[in-house]
Amino acid sequence: MKTSRAIARFAVPGLLLAGLLGAQPAAAADCYSIGQQIADQNGGQLANVRESNRGGQTVCVIVVLVPGKDGGRPRRQEFTVPAN
Repeated sequence: MKTSRAIARFAVPGLLLAGLLGAQPAAAADCYSIGQQIADQNGGQLANVRESNRGGQTVCVIVVLVPGKDGGRPRRQEFTVPAN
């Protein structure tokens, strides 16, 4: 009985964690690749990507840090594009 409790104590959280880490929505992966493309096109660095629902449509909200002029601070640019 103690052995089965010990196994359950470690196995259940491990299975839940594995499910959360392994199960990534396809749109989130698409948003990341779209974000990489936008960052490359703008000569910046991808800072954040999130999926959002606006007006019933799934969109990707992408934040890119673009180098500032004359060595200044990077500028934050936000792009909203359709997820598909």
